[in-house]
Amino acid sequence: MKNREYIQTEKAPSAIGAYSQAVKCGSTVWISGQIPLDPVSMEIVGHTESDEGVKSQISQVFENLKSICDASGGSLNEITKLNIFLTDMSYFHLVNEVMVTMFEEPYPARAAVGVVSLPKNVCVEAEAIMIIEN
Repeated sequence: MKNREYIQTEKAPSAIGAYSQAVKCGSTVWISGQIPLDPVSMEIVGHTESDEGVKSQISQVFENLKSICDASGGSLNEITKLNIFLTDMSYFHLVNEVMVTMFEEPYPARAAVGVVSLPKNVCVEAEAIMIIEN
């Protein structure tokens, strides 16, 4: 379609399925779910045996989102809706700890959902909707 732009950046992991990293339509960008894959090695970062390992997974997810926001012409702070999926809701406080280091107030609207499993057996995935203000 003419009014859609499909976003692809090497600074975020390549799609591991039949989807685009993001789709931009006008000033709105829909960002596909990001898991803690290193975009260069395509390997999972961190582990779930410690809070620090889980925080590194969460941080990588937000770094991947940030790279896609940047490639779309926006920033993390222009995300209006953030959906986070966790395999263990006890990690929720770690999401908050990482978010305050990467986002500025006011924070986006957000949902956190507990799920049974995620791709590649990671503990966190996040997707976002961003509206770019020019």
